[in-house]
Amino acid sequence: MEKIAVLIPCYNEELTIKKVITDYKKILPTAEIYVYNNNSTDNSEKIAKEAGAIVKNEYRQGKGNVIRSMFEQIDADYYLLVDGDDTYPAEKAEELINAVRNGADMAVGDRLSNGTYSKENKRKFHNLGNKLVKNTINILFKTNLKDIMSGYRAFNKKFVKNFPVLTKKFEVETEMTLHALDKNYIIKEIPIEYRDRPRGSSSKVNTISDGIKVLKTIGAMFKDYKPLKFFGTISFILFILGLIIGIPVIVEFILTQYVSKVPSAVLATGLELIAFISAQCGIILNTTVKKNRELYELNLLRYSQMEAIVKKLK
Repeated sequence: MEKIAVLIPCYNEELTIKKVITDYKKILPTAEIYVYNNNSTDNSEKIAKEAGAIVKNEYRQGKGNVIRSMFEQIDADYYLLVDGDDTYPAEKAEELINAVRNGADMAVGDRLSNGTYSKENKRKFHNLGNKLVKNTINILFKTNLKDIMSGYRAFNKKFVKNFPVLTKKFEVETEMTLHALDKNYIIKEIPIEYRDRPRGSSSKVNTISDGIKVLKTIGAMFKDYKPLKFFGTISFILFILGLIIGIPVIVEFILTQYVSKVPSAVLATGLELIAFISAQCGIILNTTVKKNRELYELNLLRYSQMEAIVKKLK
């Protein structure tokens, strides 16, 4: 019999956590409901236990830390990740899991396609931030994903057990998407009806600071996953700047056999040298990334073979 695990990160969600647990128990009666309490200062932990969830504590603060522990500690065939704030419809849980059953490695609850997120979400700049992150990643990976930062996702075991969670906080959804794109996992997006938090429940996301962290994550992932483009872009910009500064110096030298703008000549030479070094860094790191992808694919193959053996033994 297949095992489904519903994973609920929880930090001060006493107003909503009982309803979330109850809703998913009704929709997925055979699933195990896990609530990971992340240093809540309210009654979330007590309420979750009374509602019948398996409650564990994660003392390292941050959603990324919670999800890392969930993925390491929980063994299941299919995983459903949902926030504890009652903003995602439990009615879509089966559809998300079915998408994974039918071949997707990760199914994402898409809040943005039907416009409900922009209508329901009352927090300023969140829509702008979502669009910025989405457009950046779609350009970077030449894809057309609709919702990069949704917290409503289903996964198969292969994805969960081979995903190294590196971020600590709310950047983790972005990291999941980037990892899936880079490692060529199959992503399926399913439109959902998003609803805002109930009155009295506050978001743990800080629009400005967490938005900056997400952008930093994108920059770091750009460098790590696409080093040739990253360093190549830097190299090109520096090369053009060097030409702009250096051409007048070269023209003067050709006409007069004399250089009056020595600082410009030194700066232009330095920029061209750094541009060359940046290009070399991109080439070297790109080769390394390709080798790492090959190694990752080999490890996935070995993982699949071991899983097949374990199933036969069972």
